[in-house]
Parts: sequence; structure tokens; C-alpha cells
Amino acid sequence: MDIEQARYNMVEQQIRPWDVLNQNVLDLLFRLRREDFVHPAHRALAFVDMEIPLGHGETMWTPKLEARVLQELTLAGSDRVLEIGTGSGYFTALLAAQAGEVVSVDIHADFTAAAGDNLRAHGITNVSLETGDAARDWHDQDGFDVIVLTGSTPILSDAFRRRLRVGGRLFAVTGTAPVMQAQLVTCTAPGAFRSVTLFETCLAPLVNAPQPAAFVF
Repeated sequence: MDIEQARYNMVEQQIRPWDVLNQNVLDLLFRLRREDFVHPAHRALAFVDMEIPLGHGETMWTPKLEARVLQELTLAGSDRVLEIGTGSGYFTALLAAQAGEVVSVDIHADFTAAAGDNLRAHGITNVSLETGDAARDWHDQDGFDVIVLTGSTPILSDAFRRRLRVGGRLFAVTGTAPVMQAQLVTCTAPGAFRSVTLFETCLAPLVNAPQPAAFVF
């Protein structure tokens, strides 16, 4: 397989048609080698428009979703980012390339360890990796400019909104299969938020994601 041709095709045939036109994002996709974050058994699939298995029933996002979310977040070099669900560490690396600091949390210790190896191999040093259950909240007193949930959640915990600094953005996919909505929540003032629906999609839920209250008859 011609790796560079496959990377080019990924950008031109999958990512650009999904309205990802920010040149900084596109340039980063060419620089940061996605195939290095894919298990060797699935490396031939690194540039395919599909969710690649990671283990524990988890998958990598599709390339176009990674690119679109990165574009929507409009990261700045001063941003402090919280990522819920590290996975392979590829999206973590994309975030780290554009932000000042990334805290990434995964419930699976082997994901945390493997992502650490991947990030070190690429010389990425502005990421703190944690193993823990963060589907409902992650306790941190300093707050974040950006929060990303990489798995879906039927309802979005208010705790994440409270972690946002003013001007901060939160990306989450909410709802239940087969139709879910990608949301971008912005903190416009202390305690005030604006939510925009970006697109419809369907993602596997975060482990231990909060559930809506059941009706009792």
C-alpha cells in the first residue's frame, strides 16, 4: 500500500467533503501519522472511513469525525483541554498539537499505557494521561477551555458544563441509537451556556454514562 497516497485520499475524499476546510487542521492530518496509532493487525485500515477496533468493545473515531470535531473546537495554543476517552491516543495527539495542555482520561488501563507509548514515540509532552471513570465528571479545580467526550452519552452531565471556563467549548454526542446529535456547548458567561447541534451521528456510549430517569407507573 502506498501510505502517502492513502493519506492523501483520506483527506481529499473523506475529510474535505465533510466541510473540513481549515488548512491548519488539514496540514496536521498530513503531519501526524494516523497509522502509528492503529494496532498492527488493523494498520491497513488506518485511512479507511470506518471505526477501527481497539479492544474492550471500543473503536477509533472515523477520520472525518476526528477532523470535523478538531475544526469545530477552534483550539488555541493557550487552551487547557479535557478528553474523556483516550483510546489509541491519536485524537489526543491531534488536540495536543493545537492546544497548550491536554488531560486525557480512560477507564481502561491498557489504553492509557498504549497511548502513552504512542505519544512518547511522537515526542508529544503536553499531555497528562489518567486512568479512571470520567463519564459523569472529572474532578479538577482549574477548569478547562475545551472538553471532549469521545463516546456518546444519553444525557450530558451538568458537571462537565461547570468545568468549562468562560469562552470554553464542550463537544459531546448525546442521545440514544439509532439517532444521536453532536453538540457544541459554549460557556458564554459564568453559569450561562449556548448549545448548537452540529450534525447527526451514532457512537458507542461511554462506559458508565449517566442514564435518563426511568418512568415509574
